[in-house]
Amino acid sequence: MKTFEISTKQYINKPLDVVFEFFSKPENLEMITPASLSFNILTPTPIKMGKGSLIDYTIRLFGIPIHWRTLISDYEPPFRFVDQQIKGPYTFWHHTHTFQSVDGGVEIIDKVKYSLPLGWLGRLAHSIWVRKDLEKIFEHRKTVVQNYFGIIKISTERMAQS
Repeated sequence: MKTFEISTKQYINKPLDVVFEFFSKPENLEMITPASLSFNILTPTPIKMGKGSLIDYTIRLFGIPIHWRTLISDYEPPFRFVDQQIKGPYTFWHHTHTFQSVDGGVEIIDKVKYSLPLGWLGRLAHSIWVRKDLEKIFEHRKTVVQNYFGIIKISTERMAQS
């Protein structure tokens, strides 16, 4: 199973607790997800975030609804949480959200490790479409977050993409 990684950084000029609170509310996922994915939370809200929380939602890929379930496998407020796909379109999905105080605000690091089904067909789909689509999703997210918080400085880094 080939594992891929995508990583982004974003700087927000707000206090750590404010930024973490925004990202630790699954209800905000709809706001930061592109409308084209038709994101819809199935889990009744408000959702209590913590280690062991399960969150169910649907997205649409090519118009087809996909049920996605994530487990919050690690939760260390206000510094970090991890969501892992239990059910969804990937063979493996592990998303680490890290928040750290820096001069003038917070640095957010998102690191996603993921694998696709279908062997060489999945790897081909990744090179043609999936990686670019994920990059667009995270760029959309960063723009929405920038507008929400009124960020002055924004930065992207891609690390260890395999």
